[in-house]
Amino acid sequence: MTARPRRPYCPALRRRSRHLNSLRPSQLAATAEPRPSLDLQALRAVTPRLRPTFVAAEPFPHVVLDDFLDPALAAAMAEEFDPSAPGWVFLHHVNERKLILNDLAGMGPASRTAIAALQSDAFVHALEALTGIAGLVADPTLDGGGLALTQPGGFLNVHADFLAHSKHRTWSRQVNLILFLNPDWQESWQGRLELWDRDVTRCVRRILPVFNRCVIFHTSKTSFHGVPAGVASPPGVPRKSLALYYFRDEGRVCHLSPTRYVPLPDDGPLRRTAIRFDRALLQAYAYVKRYTPIGDRLVSRILRHF
Repeated sequence: MTARPRRPYCPALRRRSRHLNSLRPSQLAATAEPRPSLDLQALRAVTPRLRPTFVAAEPFPHVVLDDFLDPALAAAMAEEFDPSAPGWVFLHHVNERKLILNDLAGMGPASRTAIAALQSDAFVHALEALTGIAGLVADPTLDGGGLALTQPGGFLNVHADFLAHSKHRTWSRQVNLILFLNPDWQESWQGRLELWDRDVTRCVRRILPVFNRCVIFHTSKTSFHGVPAGVASPPGVPRKSLALYYFRDEGRVCHLSPTRYVPLPDDGPLRRTAIRFDRALLQAYAYVKRYTPIGDRLVSRILRHF
């Protein structure tokens, strides 16, 4: 049996608090103010070691970090996912089938605490050191991001992300952070994040969405990724994650470049046509979203019936 390659392990990202680790996830979720999730001073110390790994990664700059948050806090976040609660946005169309929650007011205390830490100035500065991208800013509106829940049968076709913020017109998107929150996830349940080459001819890396694993990558017009194989977990066991995006203010209006879904080499003519037609609709919606009050929540009320 071939040994699995060791992924970067970053204990600097875990705050070792006896008090926090002594709490059960349900107790932590119920606390008004969970303790901080990151040791930011230690993170800054370890970032120089991680940067060469990030820069040299294929098919585009990225790094995979296990044991990212304090495990008790991450477990509490996983318990806070409740798709029956108000605020969830249904993204159900040809190229994806999942739910997202990007309203902080609708999230639990553990999720809000983790997001606050990951959007803090200190963490953003650490991201700049890791990626070599200066001037990063976190997005307080969580546009397109936040908590994501994919039920069995859900999927996300391979794509390159939108490259400009829908409302902050001078912001260009630079970095993605995805944190998986799936205790005891099995390989047979699929749900892997796939990273594809710039020509979308082959999948270079597949990342299993195991608990407390974080993926950070540079966002570009060729950073193709997705979950095209879908989720095959048992009923009642959805795939859970947190997605945060980091931008840079260019000081000028950025061209609106919406999510670019692409067909895979084995896709037939009918599927290729459907993907491209849906992509055209999404491009039109991106302009509507930027220049009108219409947003995801209104569209979600329609998509949730499909």
